[in-house]
Amino acid sequence: MNTEITIAGVTFKNPVMTASGTFGSGMEYSDAGFVDLNCLGAVVTKGVANVPWEGNPTPRVQETYGGMLNAIGLQNPGIDVLIERDIPFLKQFDTRIIVNVCGRTIADYVEVVEKLSDQPVDLLEINVSCPNVKHGGIAFGQHPRSLFDITKEVKAKAKQPIIMKLSPNVTDITEMARSAEAAGSDAISLINTITGMKIDVHKRAFALANKTGGLSGPAIKPVAVRMVYQAANAVNIPIIGMGGIANAEDAIEFMLAGATGVAIGAMNFVNPYTTMEVVKGIEEYMQQYGIEDLGEIIGAVK
Repeated sequence: MNTEITIAGVTFKNPVMTASGTFGSGMEYSDAGFVDLNCLGAVVTKGVANVPWEGNPTPRVQETYGGMLNAIGLQNPGIDVLIERDIPFLKQFDTRIIVNVCGRTIADYVEVVEKLSDQPVDLLEINVSCPNVKHGGIAFGQHPRSLFDITKEVKAKAKQPIIMKLSPNVTDITEMARSAEAAGSDAISLINTITGMKIDVHKRAFALANKTGGLSGPAIKPVAVRMVYQAANAVNIPIIGMGGIANAEDAIEFMLAGATGVAIGAMNFVNPYTTMEVVKGIEEYMQQYGIEDLGEIIGAVK
């Protein structure tokens, strides 16, 4: 039974990854004994910029029906700390390393990518779709031409394959997927969070200091599956699907829609064992239905 997948020439032992921003670099989950990182296909780090970011003011996380809203604002310690602390930690484990890169300008992104050029990481996920950052980020991810331009610039400087992380907050996801592919992206990941809002009716005030936040969790899964399916039928590069995956059946649904890999995000906060349970559940599904190679189910529903 073969659970391996390949994205941009990189082979993963299984398709299960962590979604950026929900897992740090895995230290807390690993040190607390929740997750054996050796079991995962990849760890995707929290977004990292060229300099430390403080993020947005609090409150910046709120629960909602079937999910959560966050307006963290990509708080991170900066690329130098990731290189000194996080990458050496992750290299202890038999798992692929994907670094999520964020920035406010194209030059910011390029600086991070260049600093990572000689680092032992496998792929770079370029976050152009965070809805909680007032400059850069989401602006690049909402306009096909802007997405094309930043993809082309980053690809020209990157030594590792790049994955453009797409926003669902667009009119036509296929247009964005095609733009990333045309500019040279090696893969795409989707979806990032959906912009939402919550108001405290007793205080008559916004529940988040940022007013809006990114909605994640099971509530967004049907939207995510639909967009993955549309993108998979629009481009020829691999897709990493995410958005509300809570168990193996959810992950398999994304793969049937056309995703090669899957990333688990919000559910890490609800059940820190989710990633490992999904890995085991995929294996059990393959045994149940006599599937010898995971490739048999990728994009099987047309």
